[in-house]
Amino acid sequence: MSAARRLYRLNRSVPSAVEYAEIRRLEREFFVQRADALEAAAPAFASRGELVKALGERLAEEEANPSASDLFITEEANLAQFKEIVSQFAVDGLIESQSLLAIIPRLPSRSRMAVFRVLIDEFGCGNDDQEHAGLYAKLLTELGLPTDLDHHVERAADEVLGFVNLFYWLAARAPEPDYFLGAYSYFESSVLYAFRSFAAAGKRLGLEQDRYYTEHLYIDAFHSKQMQTAIRELDQERGVDLRKVWAGVELTSAVVAEAVDAAVARAKEVA
Repeated sequence: MSAARRLYRLNRSVPSAVEYAEIRRLEREFFVQRADALEAAAPAFASRGELVKALGERLAEEEANPSASDLFITEEANLAQFKEIVSQFAVDGLIESQSLLAIIPRLPSRSRMAVFRVLIDEFGCGNDDQEHAGLYAKLLTELGLPTDLDHHVERAADEVLGFVNLFYWLAARAPEPDYFLGAYSYFESSVLYAFRSFAAAGKRLGLEQDRYYTEHLYIDAFHSKQMQTAIRELDQERGVDLRKVWAGVELTSAVVAEAVDAAVARAKEVA
């Protein structure tokens, strides 16, 4: 079993003391060292406004320059290849936002509530038919793929598993919640253009259960604003560490790109 798969399974378990130490060791290898390096190299932002501006510029640049993997999904992936990509990301889609829950008690009240408003949407506001994980299951079913999580965990590329493992670390064990707020602020904003490729592929391939993607293309505009609010409220409560926030942005951008590239590489192996 790969280290990434082992960490994914540990994150979904009730670990013993020995297993918890293993989680911490693996997270140091996968994320802590990278986050430390990114924090040390982060710009010396003079204010939260400067960071928000830099984040906006980063997002605009990514949106204007889609990756080769994004273009492949949008324009080229056939049905068999798209099924492989959907299967790869089932390790996230079938447990959508469950990895984020540990952040809630780590934030002060007003910052916590801004994040919670996002999570309420992710879990469908308590409506089974609206829960994002349920929407993903319907997509899998239409594609003739299993909805059993273990099936996809055993097949997933390490980089895709690492994307989910990252958010378990950010929410539960990153030294400060500032990393998470930067990461999730970036992620919710980037989905507004990143999921266009998936939505376009679903439409091009004639899928009916593409709502998992199209839902994100409008609701995440609200989520993006809520995450900006969460950073502001944390800053007003006790001061936010802008270097840690930016490290969260950079780390998440890199890990997401690695995950998408790995999923597309698997898809291209499909005849």
